[in-house]
Amino acid sequence: MQVTETLSEGLKREYKVVLAAADLATKVETQLDDLRTKARINGFRPGKVPVAHLKRLYGRSIMAEVMQEAMNEANRKIIEEHDLKLATPPTVDLLPNNDEELAEAFESRADLSYKIAVEILPKFDVGNFKDVALERLVAEIPQSDVDKAVTRIAEQNRAYSPKDGDDAIAAKGDKVVMDFVGKIDGETFEGGSAQDVDLVLGSNSFIPGFEDQLEGMKVGASKTISVTFPDDYSAANLAGKAATFDVTLKACAAPADIAIDNSFAESLGFADLAKMHEAVLGSLEGERAAISRRKWKRELLDALDKKFSFELPEVLVTREFDGIWREATAEREGQGKSYADEGTTEEAERAEFQKIAERRVRLGLVLAEIGEKAGVTVADDELAQALYQQARNYPGMERQFVEFYRKNPEQMNQIRAPLFEEKVIDHLMGQVVVTDKKVSPTELVETVKAFEEESEVKAKAAPTA
Repeated sequence: MQVTETLSEGLKREYKVVLAAADLATKVETQLDDLRTKARINGFRPGKVPVAHLKRLYGRSIMAEVMQEAMNEANRKIIEEHDLKLATPPTVDLLPNNDEELAEAFESRADLSYKIAVEILPKFDVGNFKDVALERLVAEIPQSDVDKAVTRIAEQNRAYSPKDGDDAIAAKGDKVVMDFVGKIDGETFEGGSAQDVDLVLGSNSFIPGFEDQLEGMKVGASKTISVTFPDDYSAANLAGKAATFDVTLKACAAPADIAIDNSFAESLGFADLAKMHEAVLGSLEGERAAISRRKWKRELLDALDKKFSFELPEVLVTREFDGIWREATAEREGQGKSYADEGTTEEAERAEFQKIAERRVRLGLVLAEIGEKAGVTVADDELAQALYQQARNYPGMERQFVEFYRKNPEQMNQIRAPLFEEKVIDHLMGQVVVTDKKVSPTELVETVKAFEEESEVKAKAAPTA
């Protein structure tokens, strides 16, 4: 085997490899000899099939296997001997310029030449992180918030008594069962109709104004109500539009009194009300910590993005950009919007997404290097738990979901990657300078919301050149 480096530019490497015809022929002959002892061919006794006959039957297919194995082995040696950490699997191109030259190689009358091209991962020193300082917001949960949360749980588990006869008139706080048909400009629209829908009046679960117009309706009655979808409604095709709903009230039940005591806590699986309060407090603290994490994690990633600067593998950036672009294009087309509607142009959006792709790749490489240096790993049980958690999003197909991912390593990496990232982030928080700032739960939510809105504005306003 002869290997010649033909390109070393940035992160790109190319090598010309020549596999000697004699070596390939020897390997083919060895396989043919082995096949001769095993082949069962009509007209020949076992083990007596002439090698020449086997070569006529299987020579080309064996040579193809030998070539592939030899190329794989050569590529492995190149990667090991040059200590290459690849960004993606190598690409291989056979160098014979025509079928005749390739046929010569297949017949062992000429050497096999090919080119292997790779893009390697950049080398950089992660150093230390003493120069990174972060502020972490810590919200102390007052007892009043715990009491409110317990009350909400009680409301969600409240019993209801059916209303009959003249009392079967819907009032605020009642749970009703209804059918409705929604229309815009007299035409029904997708998702606007349903049957046997439960609704607690006053819960503000429906479009503003919908629930108020049900109050005073009698069971069995029908009514047409008029509402307007909010301007920020999740379905863009309905946002801001006026609609009517033909509603039929099928049942109505009045709320029963609730007692928040030990018996209530026991009915939900707690030892007593005090233990329930402890569990609710822990849950609220976890929610607030997750909100706080959104801010300091973004600030940490911003700091890492500024701290490290190195050449990025073009293939990884292109792949990341293509994924972002496909997702954005599908979303825009699904909403029926144009670039003008969003106040931008295709060129500007491509430039913005290119920066996002580069940032993601850079941070991904940095976090991977930090995690490797720190020995961060994702345990099998952690991976299994995350897999089963995602499988719950596909009721009735959980087993198929799990089996699909387990049989596809690349898909499993999509489950593992975010787990690994979060563990590296946690590790980094022990390396950077962290200052805790105590705030109220309200201040926490408002501060994080303002921070995220400001970050989004800055991202859009950032220069693209």
